[in-house]
Amino acid sequence: MSLIAKIVWQVEMQLQQPLSLDDLAGQCAVSPYHMARVFRAATGFAPMTYLRARRLSHAASLLAQGDQDVLQIALDLQYGSHAAFTRAFVSYFGVNPRDVRKARSLKNLELMEPLKMTHTEMVEVSPPQLTQTSARRIVGVSAQCTFENASAIPGLWQQFNAREEEVATAPGPAYGVCCDADGAGRFRYVAGMQADRDMPVPKGMDEVLIPAGLYAVFQHNGHISELPKTVQSIWNKALPENDLTVRSAPDFERYDQRFNVETGRGLVEIWIPVMGSDPS
Repeated sequence: MSLIAKIVWQVEMQLQQPLSLDDLAGQCAVSPYHMARVFRAATGFAPMTYLRARRLSHAASLLAQGDQDVLQIALDLQYGSHAAFTRAFVSYFGVNPRDVRKARSLKNLELMEPLKMTHTEMVEVSPPQLTQTSARRIVGVSAQCTFENASAIPGLWQQFNAREEEVATAPGPAYGVCCDADGAGRFRYVAGMQADRDMPVPKGMDEVLIPAGLYAVFQHNGHISELPKTVQSIWNKALPENDLTVRSAPDFERYDQRFNVETGRGLVEIWIPVMGSDPS
């Protein structure tokens, strides 16, 4: 069973039980960050956003049957009060739950049905190379992102490409670093290049330290627009298939001379921090 399937199954089994982000991650044997990243890449939703949508959709179905009162449904679906449930329901569907119960109809309600994952959503990923790396200091431009909205990233690269000479005077690989992530799906993305330890950070830029450690290095070969599919397949399929456990450290993309910035095509390395000892 894929990680996405496990998450969906756990959610469906616990719609009427208390379920926190940490609980869900523990039941799927991954970190909250790992779970949030995989689920967002595959579905477009943060795990808890999906849980709320499924609970409210289930509530709408129960209301349309007309057999239970609003308060009982609210409490069963882990809302602490009638008022809290009503606010959430109106915010999601745009109608009052009492109106749905009275009409006994789901007409015009856009329900969130249980997600069904297919094999077509995955791509083949070659086995990774395990690499022990030294610490790297990356300097560039950054923005706060979420797995639900990473639209700022292409603009960051445009900004950095116009200023890269302020960081590195000679050609070298560029890095797209995901750091300072939390289990809710928020992270900081830094588009930059490796810089000397003592170099001052230029005005309007940011820095991130990638600590020394073991990384699983995967490859994406093709157009950059297809990179999210490769990343999704790495986190959801390739990591567990290769018995790799992610550790807490930034993960990053590495772009060298094998990637053509003008065409958006070529080879990109995806570095994922993993547990283990030096393979050499």
